[in-house]
Amino acid sequence: MPVVIRNFHPLNILGIFGTLIAWLYLNSVFGLPYLMAGIGDQCSNRGVKKFTQQLSSFSGAEGYCVEVGNGSWDSWFEPLKEQAEIVCEKVKQMKELKEGYNIVGLSQGNLIGRGVVEFCEGGPPVKNFISLAGPHAGTASVPLCGSGIFCVLADTLIKGEVYSSYIQEHLAPSGYLKLPNAIPDYLENCRFLPVLNNEIPDKRNSTYKERFSSLQNLVLIMFEHDTVLIPKETSWFGYYPDGYFKPVLPPQSTELYIEDWIGLRTLDEAGKVHFISVPGNHLGISQEDMKKHVVPYLKDHIFVQDSINKARFRLRGVNQKVIQSNMMEQSQKEEVEPSSSPLLDGSLPYWWPIPFKTFLGELIGINEEESIQRK
Repeated sequence: MPVVIRNFHPLNILGIFGTLIAWLYLNSVFGLPYLMAGIGDQCSNRGVKKFTQQLSSFSGAEGYCVEVGNGSWDSWFEPLKEQAEIVCEKVKQMKELKEGYNIVGLSQGNLIGRGVVEFCEGGPPVKNFISLAGPHAGTASVPLCGSGIFCVLADTLIKGEVYSSYIQEHLAPSGYLKLPNAIPDYLENCRFLPVLNNEIPDKRNSTYKERFSSLQNLVLIMFEHDTVLIPKETSWFGYYPDGYFKPVLPPQSTELYIEDWIGLRTLDEAGKVHFISVPGNHLGISQEDMKKHVVPYLKDHIFVQDSINKARFRLRGVNQKVIQSNMMEQSQKEEVEPSSSPLLDGSLPYWWPIPFKTFLGELIGINEEESIQRK
């Protein structure tokens, strides 16, 4: 039975199973949110479920979780370009998004979300982009392994081969690892971030800039005690100068901003970029800060008819998880839980999966147990 809709507010998609914890929260015209989670994470995980429920409750829109490929495994090993292409095709199939939608990205999910904004030909327009701890300017360190000689050797191996064809094709985080002391190699061989940020001098694409600068709002949230992203200022597009690991340049002092490669300066000068710093570790946002800095951009000035929040969409080829919550019960829980407690622990999914450690161990001729015994 058709549903008559008089008014709308933009839909949200949550998260993407991308490398470092990745999420997209799309809040569409019909107010039906979708969630895609991130590296080492998946829709059924408790933290992702809770975060989706909280956003749904606070914004008044129901949430869905959409995975790209084989959940946590593909979040590590599916190249980001391919992940962005998959999401592009999904959103183009969603007729509910044709009038536009909002994106909330978690960590690497921001890069996949930006890939959808910039690369998705014929896709619906993105209105507001809310980024939590996104490695927008890259990161100078591989995801966490741990301590010990195994991790030291493995880290050295990855950094030494990160721009090789094999690593670029098989390790998703390699697509945005930007080593300041290897910029020529990065620009020539890194397959995702240099294109996304329009960094390659003779290959800059005006369409990418046009699409990114069409956003109504770009909300960049940095976590003050983030030790996963190196440097943490990458959440604001800040980064190291080429050739050096210090100082950290503020976004307005980078070439990307000054020369306006992707339209960041255009957005900023129009008052559409919001640089926000919040307490906490990587993705450790509190209810209070989420309500203050995220939720307002998921709401439109007009209200969606109540019945639309109970509608269900069948998305072809998408593994969907409907997040159903009783708003009254959720409100009661919110009164009990302290608003300052973080909703997510964003560092856990960054630890290397066992199959990946085994693979690296074979390459360097040592496994993790042996490295512990040698201490």
